Amino acid sequence: MNTHALAAVAATSSTIARPLAVLAGRAGGAPLTYVSLAYVEQRIDLYLRFGEPTRIIRLDRWRRVAVFPPGAMFCRIRWHANDYGTIRWQLMVMQACTPLDAAQRIPGVLPGARLVLHAEGEPAVRAVLAQIDAIEALGIAAVDVSPAYWRTLGNRLAARLPLPEYTAERHAAWLAWKALP
Repeated sequence: MNTHALAAVAATSSTIARPLAVLAGRAGGAPLTYVSLAYVEQRIDLYLRFGEPTRIIRLDRWRRVAVFPPGAMFCRIRWHANDYGTIRWQLMVMQACTPLDAAQRIPGVLPGARLVLHAEGEPAVRAVLAQIDAIEALGIAAVDVSPAYWRTLGNRLAARLPLPEYTAERHAAWLAWKALP
């Protein structure tokens, strides 16, 4: 995707469309994924639960952009409130794509990403956060977890079925499969 297409996508994006378009123009054709993050006390909190960005660009006091290389896994949580309390909880586990991959358009993520898990609403988000905490308690970094597990977790959430555990054995099987030529 060229810089003109990135700029067009950025123009329709939400919170930080103009700064992201400028960053995309500077990318020089590098297949990077730009993820918007923001924090306004008692109103909005867009943050990374896990993920290892190559850099974070501070746009102003409230907004930042995390930059991810192709193939990187990350989780962004979105929380919104108004004068009466929380109005939105959202958790997305995504994988940054290369220009040849099929990517979904996600507001605040340029040029897009592969969405592997989407949880909407406080109970669903809290259930996924509990699973992430359990995975990290095993000594496994959440970015290294199998994308198939995240998809399964999302499908189980949608079907309101019990959520599967991520075990050390499942992780070892994933790492063995990744090591195959």
